[in-house]
Amino acid sequence: MSHSRGRRAATVDAVEKERAILERLERIDGLRREEAPAGVLLDEVRALLSDAEDWVRDEPVPSRTADAVEQARVALAAGESVLVAPRL
Repeated sequence: MSHSRGRRAATVDAVEKERAILERLERIDGLRREEAPAGVLLDEVRALLSDAEDWVRDEPVPSRTADAVEQARVALAAGESVLVAPRL
C-alpha cells in the first residue's frame, strides 16, 4: 500500500512542477507582450530553465523532456550572447 502512495505523491509532484512551468511560460509571454526589459525577461527564462531541470530529474521518462531542456539552455545562451554583444 505504501508503494502506491509513494508513486501517487511523485505523480502529484510532477503535475505541480509541470503546472509551475506552464505558469512561468505564461508570465514570460506576458513580459514579452509588455516589452519588459531584457534583464527581467532573462531572469524569468533562467528560472524557467531551473524549473525544467528539476522536472527532468523527477520525470519517470526523462528522455521525453531532456531534449526540451537542452533546447531551452541553448536558446538562453544564444539570447545572452546577443544581449552582451556590443552594439555598433
